[in-house]
Amino acid sequence: MKDFAKILRDHGMKVTPQRIAIYDILIHTTEHPSAEVIYKKLAPIYPTMSLATVYKSLDAFKKAGLVQELNVGECSFRYDAKTNSHPHIICTSCHRVDDIQEDIFSDLFQKVNAFTNYSVHKQQLYFYGLCPQCK
Repeated sequence: MKDFAKILRDHGMKVTPQRIAIYDILIHTTEHPSAEVIYKKLAPIYPTMSLATVYKSLDAFKKAGLVQELNVGECSFRYDAKTNSHPHIICTSCHRVDDIQEDIFSDLFQKVNAFTNYSVHKQQLYFYGLCPQCK
């Protein structure tokens, strides 16, 4: 986490134990937690930390390109420390969110660029279905 402290300083952010703990949760999970889930995990360790602190930290991380914010159709956003462009799959029953690791759309950018004449610089692609446990 020394590297993350340097990254925070390089982006003009204060280094706090709470910010380090929030990011630590994100880099050690594949669950794509919401701010509320992160807050509930950290509340016993940091009882004076507010939910607003989690939201503000996540927003700062997002603006710095350290996390990506996922809008999977729920009331709140989910967060992913893997910032490279990759698709996600969401269970419509239990709301589990998983990464799709394989680069199944390696030429999708080029096709979209050619078809639309846009210059695509970012994408978020979601698939919806039933996870193995729910089907």
